[in-house]
Amino acid sequence: GAHINPAVTVGLLANGAEEYAEGVPVTLLTTLVYFVAQLIGAFLGAVATWLAYRQHFDATESPDSQLAVFSTAPGIRAKGWNLVTEIIGTFVLVFVIIMFGNTPLDLGPLPVALLVVGIGASLGGPTGYAINPARDLGPRIAHALLPIKGKGSSDWGYSWVPVVGPLVGGALAGLTAAAYA
Repeated sequence: GAHINPAVTVGLLANGAEEYAEGVPVTLLTTLVYFVAQLIGAFLGAVATWLAYRQHFDATESPDSQLAVFSTAPGIRAKGWNLVTEIIGTFVLVFVIIMFGNTPLDLGPLPVALLVVGIGASLGGPTGYAINPARDLGPRIAHALLPIKGKGSSDWGYSWVPVVGPLVGGALAGLTAAAYA
């Protein structure tokens, strides 16, 4: 099922899917397991990145540059508009993924990867396009916990935008795609 994104999980849930993947029924337990696994995976990926680039982090004097490795940040901090951008980008991602699933073709991951690149090229500027709550929250938690030399704030005041926006966008995409089924 390649569930690395809670917004996709929420989209499938809102779409009325019976299974997340073959043999994995949509239940409260499987949904929570997916969310926890997605967050842990993102956290561990951030820790691995920090370990691989530790000397670079130690040599970097800008706390903002360090945080940018771990989390997204807006080009212009306007949380309401940043939220709208995350909703739109994630809506497009999840809607297209669900609609791909309704075709007889087995397209695989390449079209989704190209879709993510397209979303980034078109909507990445305003928010850094998290379009995945785990991608932002897991690494942001890692940033807060890791002993990074010279690090600054983990910017918790903004952290809700790349979590709430994708979850709302995913849910709206699932509901919209259900109308086309």
